[in-house]
Amino acid sequence: MKTVAFIGFSDGYGESWFKEFSKAADLAKIKVVANERFARNDASVTGQVLKIMSQNPDSVLIAGAGMPAALPQKTLKERGYKGKYYQTHGVANNDFLRVCGKDCEGTYLPAGPLLVAEQLPDSNPVKKSALAYKRAYEAAYGAGSVSTFGGHAWDAGLLLQRAIPVSLKKGQPGTPAFREALRAALEATKDLPALHGIFNMSANDHAGLDQRARVMVQIVGGKWKLSGD
Repeated sequence: MKTVAFIGFSDGYGESWFKEFSKAADLAKIKVVANERFARNDASVTGQVLKIMSQNPDSVLIAGAGMPAALPQKTLKERGYKGKYYQTHGVANNDFLRVCGKDCEGTYLPAGPLLVAEQLPDSNPVKKSALAYKRAYEAAYGAGSVSTFGGHAWDAGLLLQRAIPVSLKKGQPGTPAFREALRAALEATKDLPALHGIFNMSANDHAGLDQRARVMVQIVGGKWKLSGD
């Protein structure tokens, strides 16, 4: 891949994606040949797609979230674009698959490991916790109902479960002593296996995740497939 076109939301989400992606593309010696935007409630992106296709890029990155991210891809397909398609983790839910349908076949995207928990190798340290959450969630809400977004909230709960007991030794909830202790306990979190990765926090790192927090996924046969690419 030598060239790529970008189309993203015309808001902070799209702008932040373009800034970060541009840096990564530059390091990889990939030329960004188009930078197009669309609003989340737009009914058409034909103009933007025609501009993209005029540059004949090797691939297109669509930086959207949820069902609106299907519009550029469906329009590109309608216009006959044959290059590679990439989406972001913002589409990692089954509603997107339903709306995009066959037009998203073969698309690549990064996602949290929870999305393909069953396909992870047994050696993956996230697999056990991700499967436990998925089975519990789908037992309550039905097969196929789980999403990566709910998993982020669960991970926050796991962090608090470990930090709160330590914090209570320093003070009662609502007091400055408790709040300071809670922050210190969260920043001291080490090797916590969650749904989306292994948390190792610090005073300088409040994300706490490394490369184990993402996998590459491809849409194959209308389903999420762990990709080796």
